[in-house]
Amino acid sequence: MFSIPGATQYATLSLLLLRLMVALVFGTSGFGHLKSPRKRAQSIGMSVGFTVFLGAAEGSGAIALALGVLTQWAALGLILIMLGAIYMKIAKWKTGFWGEKSMGWHYDLMLLVMNLVILCTGGGRIALMPL
Repeated sequence: MFSIPGATQYATLSLLLLRLMVALVFGTSGFGHLKSPRKRAQSIGMSVGFTVFLGAAEGSGAIALALGVLTQWAALGLILIMLGAIYMKIAKWKTGFWGEKSMGWHYDLMLLVMNLVILCTGGGRIALMPL
């Protein structure tokens, strides 16, 4: 009664766009970790080894989401990364939800929820390995 006629027919395309957007964000982040691991490790307060692992995990997850391969597992891995990021911002760096200059953990929470949608839906039917 109150729905927008025909909007649900674009659900599959919408899930693809969601996957691609999340892949873009994590792909560029992972590349940044791998491009300058020492500099990045210092900025986030982690070891160089962990920073390289983080970059590889983000990059792998991004590729998997973009291609639609092991999509739910990729989303789960990226959720775990975001839980770690939120923990660091709240517990270690004492950053508020919005933070200074919008550097709070609201962005991380949004990416977590986006990955939760991908996890729960399988990311849609447009994939190399659809559910």
